[in-house]
Amino acid sequence: MASVQDFKRRIRSVRNTRKITRALELVAAAKLRRAEQRITALRPYAETMSELIAGVGRAASSVRLPLLEQRATVEGVALAPLTGDRGLAGAFNAQVLRRAFALERALEGEGKAVRWVAVGKKGRSTLSFRRRELAGSYIGFADQPGYEDAQAIAHRAAELFTTGEVDRVVLVYNTYVSPLTQRVTEQVVLPISPDILETDEEEQRDDALRGDFIFEPEPEEILARLLPVYLETQIYRALLESSASFQGAQMTAMRNASKNAGELIDTLTLQMNRARQAEITQEILEVVAGAEALL
Repeated sequence: MASVQDFKRRIRSVRNTRKITRALELVAAAKLRRAEQRITALRPYAETMSELIAGVGRAASSVRLPLLEQRATVEGVALAPLTGDRGLAGAFNAQVLRRAFALERALEGEGKAVRWVAVGKKGRSTLSFRRRELAGSYIGFADQPGYEDAQAIAHRAAELFTTGEVDRVVLVYNTYVSPLTQRVTEQVVLPISPDILETDEEEQRDDALRGDFIFEPEPEEILARLLPVYLETQIYRALLESSASFQGAQMTAMRNASKNAGELIDTLTLQMNRARQAEITQEILEVVAGAEALL
């Protein structure tokens, strides 16, 4: 049986670990609030961007742009799993990579070639360990992604698509639902769906009431400039969702770790008290046995 000193050392070690997990939980909670605010602030911009593209698309006589090209045969697909740069977040990274590898097997089963774009250190290390060739790697911003990070990813994705290296680009990431729930999402970002050029009848009536617009330059040229920005916005939104999901997953994981550490401390304290009682009892028996030997 372990001695009292052994139990004291273990209790001290677990308490120090609990201090770390509590600190990480508080930091993740603060970052989560900021991430939620950034997602909320982006929504009006994304909605306005969609409305603007739809309005310009209605004015364009014909729309034939590379990012809208729906290819008849899909031979290559680029997968971009959005993971974190760190661990200690439960199944956050594992569930994204698990879905991405399942999607890879399904695509290869259909005879399609798969290219990989790693976003996040955890994803890059896993893909490198499994000897997957990377068409791009982006790390160092998973906690607080900036718009310039989304621009870099969007530029590489558009390059792969427009040059014909791939016929589709798919993001795999965690959508933030709540600190306890993150939903793995697959989003096709290229080609851009032609549905964004369509609007409902109510919006068309509103446009008719406002009258016709005069576009300078031509609507097709404006649309050619807007679509890359739309792609960047979609990727930026996915990065923010992934960041919020990571903070929520880490906060929950660290809270559970702190709770488990507290329960372990209680168990070790009880075992230490039993060990102390056993030592005291043994000492009393030794004293009694020594006194009887002297009689």
